[in-house]
Amino acid sequence: MAEMEWNPDRYLDAIRAEIPSYDDFQEAVARATEGVEAVSVLELGVGTGETARRVQALHPGATWTGIDASEPMLRRAMDALPDADLRNSRLEESLPDGPFDLVVSALAIHHLDGSGKRDLFRRIGDALRPGGVFVLGDVVVPERPEDAQIEIDWVVDLPDRVGDQLAWLDDAGFEAELVWSHRDLAVLRGTRR
Repeated sequence: MAEMEWNPDRYLDAIRAEIPSYDDFQEAVARATEGVEAVSVLELGVGTGETARRVQALHPGATWTGIDASEPMLRRAMDALPDADLRNSRLEESLPDGPFDLVVSALAIHHLDGSGKRDLFRRIGDALRPGGVFVLGDVVVPERPEDAQIEIDWVVDLPDRVGDQLAWLDDAGFEAELVWSHRDLAVLRGTRR
């Protein structure tokens, strides 16, 4: 994954300008966690804490562990998530010790290439308890080229097709499904077998 640095002061305005359906997308990610008895949650790519804020509203008693590769973003997230265990770590590194009931990630995993995603999905499966749930919301390669709305540089941004990711999740031991999509955004939900 290429190095990048996000500015937490400008992140939300920039992401909403680039992704007009950002708030609908984030709500879809949160809704995909409904029905999970989440005592312990792991978030991959905490950012400024936007996803955590929405998911925690549905799981107020859950403990929260999160990783992000950006120190400035983590510092911002610490303001929003003062009780969380937030760590500076990359998706390619070892995940925090589980088991977790829920793993959630929004707009982070598309920075990995296909083999990196497959490896991460296996490691997420290992970090989840049996029956635990992984919710992935991310940029995808759309079925119809005209549905591409998000600028992709193919250096830092490496999205894949929904079907490929569902197959990789299946290979990693998940029963996975597409639960929401809009143009080149998708939310997948996988339950660990």
